[in-house]
Amino acid sequence: MTKKTTTRVLAMAAPVAFLAIPLAFTASTASAQSSDSTTYMATLNPINHASGSGMLMLKLTGSQAVITEDVKGLAGAFMKAPFPHVQHIHINGMGMCPDTSADKNGDGVISTTEGGPAYGAIGTTLGLTGDTSPAAGTDIKIAPSGAGFHYSRTITLDAASVASVKAGKAVIVVHGLDPTTLSAKAQGEPSELVPSLPLAATSPALCGPLAVSQMTTVPGGGVNTGGGGTSGVQDPWLIAAGAGLTAAAGGALVLRRRTSAEK
Repeated sequence: MTKKTTTRVLAMAAPVAFLAIPLAFTASTASAQSSDSTTYMATLNPINHASGSGMLMLKLTGSQAVITEDVKGLAGAFMKAPFPHVQHIHINGMGMCPDTSADKNGDGVISTTEGGPAYGAIGTTLGLTGDTSPAAGTDIKIAPSGAGFHYSRTITLDAASVASVKAGKAVIVVHGLDPTTLSAKAQGEPSELVPSLPLAATSPALCGPLAVSQMTTVPGGGVNTGGGGTSGVQDPWLIAAGAGLTAAAGGALVLRRRTSAEK
């Protein structure tokens, strides 16, 4: 190979090698970021004569959970005010929603405690603000309310909740039934959790097990997670790729000039 030919090969190879560096870096960075987070989804189906539905997505990074949820069709009013729907991540049960066989007293309603063996105890309270521990589980002041709502919040899960989510044993339960849909017997019963409230107020209305989702990001309109997504990778990739393409164009220009000079 002549000296001139070697010069031409090097001029062509240099920008190509430079362009490959950001591409390799981007692939490894994206892989590392995606392995740090897992997205889970729960399809919320009605139980106890409820007619609502919903979907919840939870992106877990360490113990931090970014939660986005949309619910519709629930009881809309309670005592002339928007109906409060306390909701939770239930843990340490069978990881499933109860069926009608869970109604042990035959009143036509699966109460919170009757459903306990299927979905477990409260692990995390999904309130609008403040405490997320089981102690806040029946605090209607922080509960989402109304027939439908959009819920989004970033919270820190305790170790037990994280373990249940990862093990596929966590279940989302939204509580609060329209009392007019219940039997006469059930309408006259108090809540076994808060005796000052009727049974309908705390009984489960929607339920769905959390499972690993094929989707890797929260749907459009969800919260901005502030990290763990692809935004931090795309911008450096575009910058580096642009630099690489500029270098390639410059290399091609040098090659053309040298070729012209040799001729």
